[in-house]
Amino acid sequence: MLSFGDPTPFVRVVRDAGALLILQVTSLDEARQAVELGADVLVAQGGEAGGHGGRQGRSTFSFVPVVADLAAPTPVLAAGGIADGRGLAAALALGAAGALVGTRFQATLETLADSSVAAAIIAGSGEDTERSTVLDIARGVPWPARYPARALRHPFVERWQGREGQLAADEEAKRAYRQGVESGELPRDPVWASEAIDLITDLRPAADLVVDLAAEAAATLARLRS
Repeated sequence: MLSFGDPTPFVRVVRDAGALLILQVTSLDEARQAVELGADVLVAQGGEAGGHGGRQGRSTFSFVPVVADLAAPTPVLAAGGIADGRGLAAALALGAAGALVGTRFQATLETLADSSVAAAIIAGSGEDTERSTVLDIARGVPWPARYPARALRHPFVERWQGREGQLAADEEAKRAYRQGVESGELPRDPVWASEAIDLITDLRPAADLVVDLAAEAAATLARLRS
């Protein structure tokens, strides 16, 4: 699965390995390119997603059906703001073949993230999240500026939001960020989180979560049919 850049140089490597080519897209231009490259699956990521996403940040609800129509008959997965079975049912109703769920699996027993991340997600609200490039700049992570990241509110972001260019040129500010992390004044890591974290209220095994997502989606679709 490839995201956030030009996948063209890697297509032959994936094909030669005999693997399926899954391309995540955040814009219609990226979706068109994925179709032209012969992707086996497209992931249409809306702006509600946690972590990095497209600058345009189109809503999952409006973006997924457009990509599904564009890519047909290639299957499309919906991503961004899906954290329960109702979201999965909605993705299917929008023409997706399924959903790619990210943040919800951060709050499972098997997550590789620090336990504080799951606790913050469970305690947080979608209104506590914001999209920014500030934390990438402060940490010296060379993500393209066209892919900001959604994370739980962070004091350094609040200080520098809208002044990203100034921050990039301010070595003293970036040093202050590192010192703040080392001293514990600032959170050790960003908590990448979807707008749907209001729906994440517990920590459970991933296998149970998959069963619950499928059951709730089925129940939702059955209710709508009735």
